[in-house]
Amino acid sequence: MKTLIKNVKIVNEGKIVEGDILLDNDLISKIDSQISEEADRIIDGEGKYLLPGVIDDQVHFREPGLTHKGDIETESRSAIAGGTTSFIEQPNTVPNAVTQELLADKYEIASQKAYANYGFMMGGTNDNLEEVLKTNPRNVPGIKLFLGSSTGNMLVDNPETLEKIFSNTKMLIAVHCEDEATIKANTQKYLDEYGEDIPVKFHHLIRSEEACYKSSSKAIELAKKTGARLHVFHLSTAKETELFRNDISLKDKKITAEVCVHHLTFTNEDYETKGGLIKWNPAVKTQKDKDGLWEALLDDRIDVIATDHAPHTWEEKQNVYTKCPSGAPLVQHSLVVMLENYKNGKISLEKIVEKMAHNPAILFRIEKRGFIREGYKADLVLVDLNENWTVEKENILYKCGWSPLEGTTFHSKVTHTFVNGNLVYENGKINEEKFGERLLFEIE
Repeated sequence: MKTLIKNVKIVNEGKIVEGDILLDNDLISKIDSQISEEADRIIDGEGKYLLPGVIDDQVHFREPGLTHKGDIETESRSAIAGGTTSFIEQPNTVPNAVTQELLADKYEIASQKAYANYGFMMGGTNDNLEEVLKTNPRNVPGIKLFLGSSTGNMLVDNPETLEKIFSNTKMLIAVHCEDEATIKANTQKYLDEYGEDIPVKFHHLIRSEEACYKSSSKAIELAKKTGARLHVFHLSTAKETELFRNDISLKDKKITAEVCVHHLTFTNEDYETKGGLIKWNPAVKTQKDKDGLWEALLDDRIDVIATDHAPHTWEEKQNVYTKCPSGAPLVQHSLVVMLENYKNGKISLEKIVEKMAHNPAILFRIEKRGFIREGYKADLVLVDLNENWTVEKENILYKCGWSPLEGTTFHSKVTHTFVNGNLVYENGKINEEKFGERLLFEIE
């Protein structure tokens, strides 16, 4: 099938160019100022912007084992409605994806249920090195290690094991960095004072700047010592940004960083109104931290924007602090949040596309995605930068049915999403056929 998208402003590789784009089956076949070829479907994009589909390098879609909160079908469906066409999912499902067989099970589920393109991280533990080293770098994005315990405890805290993993794989190692001993000591201090019902406003002091910095600096030290490729997930402090560099291009970096939408959006002041709904690990921290993260994002010390999409039920999030799980759903709204920041003059469209599409593709070496180029997969998003809408229960697609952004009015809207050349989302309507494919990765 051929689709012709006409009269759009194409945002790609640091430029915005007006033109037409022809999709032939799953590929982009032609980009030109004007295309007059015959097509099965013509979309007039007059006044709209065409972006490469968002690649979210960190989501938790909760399948298998936690499907009351979300599953691959519901969460990837919400992803395409928000312009995310590819996702990389984490191993802390139930059971944890820490053997090749369990990892293969997740891929099998996704092959039946994913609306978007998918990759699944292999999980490392204190005792599964042999399994980790069997991972195929051609069709698995990387190894995930939790250096601080979080949802679905997969804590790797044996220094010997860590060094062996870092020394023995050429694959990208993605890490959750929070120092366990620091968090335990801080938690105990507040438990002694408040019991189980610790006010959530102290979350950023429990999972503190010190806990984050201690862990990420240690991981970076180990990566430098062993030569490993290290990607530090969800930076949350200004201090950590000092650990990363911007004087070489991303393809030459061996140590990289990600920031999540919520750490660019909320601060500890918001705990007062949002409470446990914005309880994440690592925690949303201070205005100074938020400002520092923005600065590092814009000067390229931070390479990627992601969501850490992590749904929990509304009921679970109402629990007292010690029983309130960390995480919130974001994948349907990440692009519009960033477009709002563009509207407010904080970031350019070109930079949004770089951090949400180009850079994840470069960093993970994803084959033929992340750019609007002839011969590349047609994963595309059409956005209207002049349409107002408000996040309400009725338009939230997450299985958990809520969002920390409820009541927020956005001034841009995703109107069309294409996955592998297929129109999967159009003006609020989802094509219920599933066209997601397994992501493939280039090997050195």
